Amino acid sequence: MAPAEDDISIEEKRVYAGTAGRTDAYVPTESGVVRVALSADKIGAFDMVARDPARDAAVLPRDDGPDLLGIATADGLRVASVGDDPAFEPATTDPAVAVGVHDGAFLVAREDGEIDRIEVGDGRSDPVGTVSEPRAVDGPLVAAADGVHRVTGGDGAGDDLTLTSVGLDDARDVAGSGMPLAATGSGVYWLGNGWMTALSGDATAVAADGDGHATAVVDGGLFVHGSDGDGWDTETWRVSELPVDEEPVALGYGPGVSVAVTDAGTLCVDAGDGWRHQVVGVRGVAGVALAAVE
Repeated sequence: MAPAEDDISIEEKRVYAGTAGRTDAYVPTESGVVRVALSADKIGAFDMVARDPARDAAVLPRDDGPDLLGIATADGLRVASVGDDPAFEPATTDPAVAVGVHDGAFLVAREDGEIDRIEVGDGRSDPVGTVSEPRAVDGPLVAAADGVHRVTGGDGAGDDLTLTSVGLDDARDVAGSGMPLAATGSGVYWLGNGWMTALSGDATAVAADGDGHATAVVDGGLFVHGSDGDGWDTETWRVSELPVDEEPVALGYGPGVSVAVTDAGTLCVDAGDGWRHQVVGVRGVAGVALAAVE
């Protein structure tokens, strides 16, 4: 069992941010957005950076300024620069249920099923298409009740983008980095010659780092895929035991780390040497997004 964060000494907590660099994990919940500071597998301070209920979160990397954190709320997309004191500003006003990033912009799924591409800098908003009951967005992929959809086309600025159905049914989550993955009511699928079964069961979450590593929740258990060198079939996944007897509901990747957040509000992080954890004390966890800070 991985040691709890309570087992880390005070001195270790003081220096953790200067040893391996800092990554912030943003956890949208029914009470607001919690930020948790990480350095490799050490877990530092956590605080509430937004107090409005949040349904999803995504980080948009930028070369010409600080990364942007977008949160999906009942009042629309709210955006803030990643930093010590994020100040959220409205980017849209239509109720949003999910948010992701693709091609230098946010992709926002609205309650009514419309998918919009949002350019924060110039306030540009481009409708992409409509799905039935959107549930998650990652990269160019959208998970919805009527399956998986992919954003295609365009000139890099939002013109002529289209949303194409690419199959499956009852999609709950998607991973659009590297090998396309989808979590559905019947299992986890990878996109080969059509959708191929990776894991069978009731799949509720999936995440990938774009470099062959992935995690998925199936029938309440956590599965890990270590590398794409051996393919994506069932035998390439293994069961991973978290250090707490709680069900993971949100998965994510940051620089060199894998994160899982449980339904009871415990954040678990693995930097390659097993899981460590910290009770964050929030309920209604709706996702997790990670941003490299230093």
